[in-house]
Amino acid sequence: MTPTRKTMLLKILLIAGLSVLLCGEAYFGYRVSTLSKHQEEIKEDYSVANNITFGIFSVDQWREKIAKVVDGKISDFDMTAEQKKDLQEKVEKQLNGLVNKAVAEVNKPQKSIGGKLKKLAFNALVDTDDLHAQVPSFASTIVNRINRPASKKRLKSIVTSKVDQLEKETYDNTKPASATVSSHIYSKYRVSNAGDFEKTINSKLITIRKQTYNYAYAVVGCVLLALCLWLLMKKQVSLHTPLYILSLLFAFILLLVGITATIIEVDARIQSLNFTLLGEKLAFQNQVLFFQSKSILGIIKALIDQPKPDAILVGILILLFVVILPVLRMIGKGIQIWGKDKYAENNVVRYLAFDLGKWDMADVMVVGIAMTYIGLNGILKSQLSNLNIHEEVLSTVTQNNTSLQPGYFIFVGYVAYAGILSLILKRITPIETKSATAKM
Repeated sequence: MTPTRKTMLLKILLIAGLSVLLCGEAYFGYRVSTLSKHQEEIKEDYSVANNITFGIFSVDQWREKIAKVVDGKISDFDMTAEQKKDLQEKVEKQLNGLVNKAVAEVNKPQKSIGGKLKKLAFNALVDTDDLHAQVPSFASTIVNRINRPASKKRLKSIVTSKVDQLEKETYDNTKPASATVSSHIYSKYRVSNAGDFEKTINSKLITIRKQTYNYAYAVVGCVLLALCLWLLMKKQVSLHTPLYILSLLFAFILLLVGITATIIEVDARIQSLNFTLLGEKLAFQNQVLFFQSKSILGIIKALIDQPKPDAILVGILILLFVVILPVLRMIGKGIQIWGKDKYAENNVVRYLAFDLGKWDMADVMVVGIAMTYIGLNGILKSQLSNLNIHEEVLSTVTQNNTSLQPGYFIFVGYVAYAGILSLILKRITPIETKSATAKM
């Protein structure tokens, strides 16, 4: 086989192999982006359903929980021997007070003849000491009648009706919203109650997280394999051009996935709140204080959608320096390595390929996101720690789930890979081109 044919065959095999690898990277990257969006949607639904407005801050929720405890206490109510004794003492005290009050009323000075006759008859026929002596018997009879099944049933019915009346009069404006959440979000996930919703969401999120990271590892693996080919082909000068062009496509996919997949999640919640009432615990679980999940494109869109000019300007600058300029750099590099001499020597092409890097802020974005994460994480930990309460009546446990997501690490991979490609371009570019560039 002649050297020319051998070179052509190697070139075909290289292009075919890298094309397959590129298709694999594109598929894995697509799955990372779609799974990130799916995870974001699920967590947003969860944050709405478990928002603190519909939980701890909802009068309706407190009303229902308190009413349930009170109803349970009423239904289970039964006097102990000690309570009966205490009640009898209180009844005796009241009856003795009534006797004393009645005697004092009769014995007041009377002006009329009828009044004087009634006073005389009362003192002659009624023995006050005898009345006081009969008080314990009367009190015992009253207590026994109260503890009859029929009497307790009537008392419970009266108390329950009053509690129900108070419950109906106590409400807030979250009821329609919480009802909408129950009917819409629960039906979306085919569940009927909060317990099933929690299990379904947790199961889905665990699966999605595992799949997302597996696909992210696959994306990085494809790029590393492409880089390994440079070590194998560094002496095959004739293969450098197609290898570099395809390497640029690998970088473009990395950039595309890095800016579309979720890069950071901010999730602050009250994991549990327990309040003791009448010996029973009122519990709230996983109350979401704040949730936000963004990709780089999501950040740009959020800034541009703001009514403030300064926010719009920042969004446009991020779009320009983090998305558009890196793409222009890749185009310039491609033309520089692929084009004829007249294109490779063009001042604009050389500027795009070699000098535009000083305006490319992708690496600055990496540092900025990392610093934002560190800052937010620290602030949330500090603030949430102030909400942790451990007392006998009230206890709360907060949770900070803020984290960097696979999209961030893929974007970091793009920045590192783009830097390596820039070094490779300088090494494989003809000496005269480098010299011309140095004179600019």
